[in-house]
Amino acid sequence: MTGRPTLAVVGATGAVGTVLLTILSQRADIWGEIRLIASPRSVGRKLAVRGEEVEVVALTEDAFDGVDIALFDVPEEVAGQWAPVAAAGGAVVVDNSAAFRTDPDVPLVVPEVNAHAARRRPRGIVSNPHCTTLSMIVALGALHAEFGLRELVVSSYQAVSGAGRAGVETLRRQLSLVAGTELGTGPGDVRRAVGDDTGPFPEPVALNVVPWAGSLCDDGWSSEEMALREEPRRILGLPRLPVAVTCVRVPVVTAHSLTVHARFEDEVTVDRAREILATAPGVVLYDDPAAGGFPTPADVVGTDPTWVGRVRRALDDPTALELFVCGDNLRKGAALNTAQIAELVAGEAR
Repeated sequence: MTGRPTLAVVGATGAVGTVLLTILSQRADIWGEIRLIASPRSVGRKLAVRGEEVEVVALTEDAFDGVDIALFDVPEEVAGQWAPVAAAGGAVVVDNSAAFRTDPDVPLVVPEVNAHAARRRPRGIVSNPHCTTLSMIVALGALHAEFGLRELVVSSYQAVSGAGRAGVETLRRQLSLVAGTELGTGPGDVRRAVGDDTGPFPEPVALNVVPWAGSLCDDGWSSEEMALREEPRRILGLPRLPVAVTCVRVPVVTAHSLTVHARFEDEVTVDRAREILATAPGVVLYDDPAAGGFPTPADVVGTDPTWVGRVRRALDDPTALELFVCGDNLRKGAALNTAQIAELVAGEAR
């Protein structure tokens, strides 16, 4: 790359792509041309980027001519087909889908934790972790660097926007259907109000919690649970780390939450853990339960950091900590981390 690199945003009109364009306008302007690419139905639309109107072009091989870095915010099958095309044309691809997250030749990168990994990319592709992983891994990485992580037990409480616009629209429809009805008096109240309109979820999500996210894998695990097991192992360089996880969908529009039980190599203290979290880049410590101070999705939505509260030492284990973690799944959980990786790559030539 010479001069200011040319950046392409593939999937610019999607839920994450829209947030990404906002983030690119808010961060330091290191880019030359920013090219917007989307499906044929969006071609010709004009979107605001850095205060200018940019016209959306179609996803074709020619669309990557002269592109230095291409950010992909598209479904897995689209990324699997087109990311190698962009890389073959000379672009470094940063992909936000699951298409390459388990590929050993594609680094899985969180800049605050393993920025060095972005430099080795045999396929010309860098992968962005799952949004639920990103909601906790910055805080967990800071604690691991100090104490040495040896076991992880996690439950996630995932916002419906993690299932895209269809998830958000489904929750809004369901809330309108249950509004004003008498609920909570017998089994099936919510399902009767909602009917068969469950959208991308197996059960109604309005006024409910659904202990499932993703597709079915072996032995009853879901794909998102397997991702939340394997991705911290890759990012932290702990391939044998024991991880137990349950993913739950909740009626929140944006911002994932997680309860985290983390065991470490050595004894931990809450005071030292709080010091680490309070000074870690990309983390906000909000931990004053006596005054009602702890993170919730309502606090976190629209912000960039990982928020951490309810920091406690386990009652029966001096090497373990309990945490409650929140993060905006569309910002750090997707668009922001993608932009940060792109900035890392762009910085290699400077």
